[in-house]
Amino acid sequence: MSNTIKYKDYIGSVEYSAEDKVFFGKIEFINDVVTFEATNVDELEQAFQESVDDYLEMCQEVGKEPEKAFKGTFNIRMHPDLHKKAARVSLEQGKNLNQLVVEAVSQYVVEHAH
Repeated sequence: MSNTIKYKDYIGSVEYSAEDKVFFGKIEFINDVVTFEATNVDELEQAFQESVDDYLEMCQEVGKEPEKAFKGTFNIRMHPDLHKKAARVSLEQGKNLNQLVVEAVSQYVVEHAH
């Protein structure tokens, strides 16, 4: 079961407040805070789509480049010994460290994807 919805390459979280009897969420993986809410699932999907469209329109109006949920780059932190071992393995295999990490993450995702 997924607690996310997707629209135009954006991902929205989905939560439910029993106290308020409302579904709510936000656009994930961007720095801007964009939220939405509704009282049923169909309205929630519509509210999410409207929030994405409003966000894109607002960015255009103010001349700001909309954030993309995933740019394909990120920084990772690891123990220096692991960094050294990974660098050594990548050198031995004739790859750069980035290629080694991409291959390792790809293999992990394939093995653990639902």
